[in-house]
Amino acid sequence: MNDQTPDKTAAKTVEFFFDFGSPTTYLAHTQLQRIATEAGATLVYRPMLLGGVFKAAGNASPVSVPAKGRWMGDDIARWARRWGVPFSFNPFFPINTLTLMRGAAGLQWRQPEDFNRYVDAVFQAMWVNPRNLGDAATLAAMLTEAGFDPAAFMALVGDAEVKARLVANTEEAVARGVFGAPTCFVGEAMFFGQDRLDFVREALG
Repeated sequence: MNDQTPDKTAAKTVEFFFDFGSPTTYLAHTQLQRIATEAGATLVYRPMLLGGVFKAAGNASPVSVPAKGRWMGDDIARWARRWGVPFSFNPFFPINTLTLMRGAAGLQWRQPEDFNRYVDAVFQAMWVNPRNLGDAATLAAMLTEAGFDPAAFMALVGDAEVKARLVANTEEAVARGVFGAPTCFVGEAMFFGQDRLDFVREALG
């Protein structure tokens, strides 16, 4: 992963707009670093709030359509098998990810050396060994296990500048045409979905 501000002029940069609440985003997360490395590209994680994107774009979670939700469950399992990555659907889904995404935005900005470890730990707790990260005690336990101080984390996510940073990321995503997650950009070319990563690879040349 890379936590630096993206150089929009660099053709060899992949911007990854993400929200932990999306299982397909977890799948993309398992593949993108390898794709970027093979292409000699820089991968930049861009935390956003998917609920805010949905509201602004007039979109909704696929599970809001029962038939599509059932199909997606099977399709996600197929992609996990194809890529040989662990996946377990979170029985507590949907989980409000506001605190989790503020954590990502805050750590990326204030403690970049801890960002990768945090992202891996949250994705693991969301989609590999599922836990209810919407529960404060469960979240605190996960943070402690991952080497974070829960009290310091809660102070970080309550910081007004951190909150504003996540809002700005989300507004930027919407302004650039994002309507869901995962969404990748290579330059100005946008690719939505974990099933479009081949196009990301092609765009990187």
